[in-house]
Amino acid sequence: MTGYNWDLIENLLRHAQSSGGESFKPREYAEQLAHQKSTISTAKPNLDDLKKLACDYEALLLKADFIAPRPEERGGNGENFVLTDRGQRLLNMLGSQQGREQLDAKGKAALVPEVFDSLPATAPMASH
Repeated sequence: MTGYNWDLIENLLRHAQSSGGESFKPREYAEQLAHQKSTISTAKPNLDDLKKLACDYEALLLKADFIAPRPEERGGNGENFVLTDRGQRLLNMLGSQQGREQLDAKGKAALVPEVFDSLPATAPMASH
């Protein structure tokens, strides 16, 4: 794989955004996404690979400051997250085809903080 599974990353970011009071469960979110995709496509993703990828993405998003531990006063329990400004910008970019194309153009470097921060902020805001 040369790039990222943007649908999975978008799903993880959305769950991080709304995880107040709940633990973050990347493997469960991957399973839900796989189920959603299987209802609209005949191609079945390898569930074990998708779950592992979700956990890898959680670590990457945390390390690269797209997500941060959720403060206790905002429903943090030590096992959930909030989006950082960088994470919100990534989520916004994933909401548009133009944003995804900008990210795809950078390949695996797209989520390296310095590379991501240098991307133009021309993608429209997601309306989800």
